[in-house]
Amino acid sequence: MERRSLLKLGVGAAALLALAGGGVALFQPGLAAGRLTDSGKRVFEAVARAVLDGSLPRAASEQRAALSAQLKRLDDVILAFPAAVQAELSQLLAILSNGAGRRLLAGLSTDWPDASVAEIQAAFDDMRLSGLAARQQAYHALRDLTNAAFYADASAWRLMGYPGPRPI
Repeated sequence: MERRSLLKLGVGAAALLALAGGGVALFQPGLAAGRLTDSGKRVFEAVARAVLDGSLPRAASEQRAALSAQLKRLDDVILAFPAAVQAELSQLLAILSNGAGRRLLAGLSTDWPDASVAEIQAAFDDMRLSGLAARQQAYHALRDLTNAAFYADASAWRLMGYPGPRPI
């Protein structure tokens, strides 16, 4: 092998390793020990703002408290999932919390905490109507988990007009 070819190979390999290392450093799991990580919480908090728009309190402090309670409920629900489901959800949240993954899978250019409700809802509409099954599945997983955790709580039943179970 000539010296020039060897140098080109070395530079190319170094660039590839730097790129892979950078990618790994940016890839953070969405769950750790069955609980939402900070990056997972950021994704689900933004999802909750968009999916539960109109059901959350309007006052900032009350909305903040409602979102905090929502994340706690989600954490409890996710902890009860089988390990395989937790692993899949962790991967989904890891992809969505990464800038490139968020753009490719959700079509959202703004980071989750900074995105407006309208931007997230538009991204969800694109995911829901996408021809790619993976985008549709991601949309349904995020929406269904958010709704299930929110409406399973008795405090949300009045929003649906459900008085609660009858005493026996």
